[in-house]
Amino acid sequence: MEAALQLQERLQAASSEYQKLQSELSDVVEARQKLDAQLSENDLVKKEFAQLTPNNTVYKLIGPVLVPQDQAEAKSNVDKRLDFIRSDIKRMEAQLKDLGEKSEVKKLEIVEAQTKLQQMQEELQKSGALQAVAA
Repeated sequence: MEAALQLQERLQAASSEYQKLQSELSDVVEARQKLDAQLSENDLVKKEFAQLTPNNTVYKLIGPVLVPQDQAEAKSNVDKRLDFIRSDIKRMEAQLKDLGEKSEVKKLEIVEAQTKLQQMQEELQKSGALQAVAA
């Protein structure tokens, strides 16, 4: 009976950890989606910059004011931003992979604990039935 209680506690702990991992996974997926949106937006800006002529003026929004900005500087800023976003996406992908693997391990641990607990309960029922028959 003591072993069953310990197994039940282990199952509850593993379930709690699994839920925490799933929550973290959800947060990382959400952050990854935001990065995808930023990447698309900045790619679009880069394509627009490619169509500019030297005579075009580029403006930067600073607070409520549009301020003229050097084209080369604006293009450089967008390229840096794209590099930064791509590196963040790679980091998020690694984090997603890691959390997915940890989650899978926890899920297997939960299934194992549930199986053992079920086997213990079946053994207890059989031994109880045998005792009832013997009496």
